[in-house]
Amino acid sequence: MSAIKFHKELKVYQAAFSTAMEIYFLSKNFPKEETYSLTDQIRRSSRSVCSNITEAWRKRRYPKYFEFKLSDSEGEAAETQNWLDFALACGYISSEKHNELYKKYDAIIGMIVNMIINSEKWTINNKDS
Repeated sequence: MSAIKFHKELKVYQAAFSTAMEIYFLSKNFPKEETYSLTDQIRRSSRSVCSNITEAWRKRRYPKYFEFKLSDSEGEAAETQNWLDFALACGYISSEKHNELYKKYDAIIGMIVNMIINSEKWTINNKDS
């Protein structure tokens, strides 16, 4: 995409970053005994969605690697949904908050999958570089 120069301009990155920050602030209220388990895991996976999008964007000269890193990002988003399920089951978040965040990750996953399917629109043609 010629109009986008930096990963921070991608709507999927912006959505992933803002949702990861929402999870960070929400997880501050998790019990202390979850610090080295659920709290760390949900923060790590939500942040990994963003970092893998960033890495994919910087590697877009290599279409397969671009798709690979986006696939990693998709997996991290799904893992975050899994941790949201645990947070709900443990009573750390409300079902409303769970549903809201889960739907945000559904949308993020949809954007990532769309980028993978249409990777030729996002990658750099080495012949043009």
